[in-house]
Amino acid sequence: MAHPTQLGFQDAASPVMEELLHFHDHTLMIVFLISTLVLYIIVAMVSTKLTNKYILDSQEIEIVWTILPAIVLIFIALPSLHILYLMDEVNDPHLTIKAMGHQWYWSYEYTDYENLGFDSYMVPTQDLTPGQFRLLEADHRMVIPMESPIRVLVSAEDVLHSWAVPSLGMKMDAVPGRLNQITFTTLRPGMFYGQCSEICGANHSFMPIVVEAVPLEHFENWSSLMLENT
Repeated sequence: MAHPTQLGFQDAASPVMEELLHFHDHTLMIVFLISTLVLYIIVAMVSTKLTNKYILDSQEIEIVWTILPAIVLIFIALPSLHILYLMDEVNDPHLTIKAMGHQWYWSYEYTDYENLGFDSYMVPTQDLTPGQFRLLEADHRMVIPMESPIRVLVSAEDVLHSWAVPSLGMKMDAVPGRLNQITFTTLRPGMFYGQCSEICGANHSFMPIVVEAVPLEHFENWSSLMLENT
């Protein structure tokens, strides 16, 4: 969960998000080193009165400053491609959930069960209990078993939406007439909050996403209770 004055990302709750955090730190260090080198060169050129004709006109230096950026781009591109393929990989998911975006709420359908689905609306401010988060709480959470591969099929019924949970490293556009898929695995139990990250209309800010990861035994009890109520 994000908090005030936070400068970095939320704590990773999935392997994909851990890889994204490592890639962010890796790339940020490269950018920091490049910025420091460029700043040093600018200060040195402005502050010194000395000139060197071999620096002003040197084929070797031109070769170096052409090859070095290419090497830097390789160091950025390789881990980026690794994460890209990792996020797109679908390996025998244990559970499939269909998330459908509406104006302005989400509906979830557990396709592995015969009749398990519900709508998820934001909890109004006046109905919040102590400890709940304004604009982030939903009346029905998407409950999933922890440490299990989960596949989410994302689509929309009316306009463009986007199903996003930052701590899981998940963001997938919900496009009417198109079925997109995304997979993730939670590493620990807990509640992970997200919001629609597509400007989908007047109440765009009022369709939160709450993913609750629980042990498998608790998930089975919850699904049984939900099927009995339906």
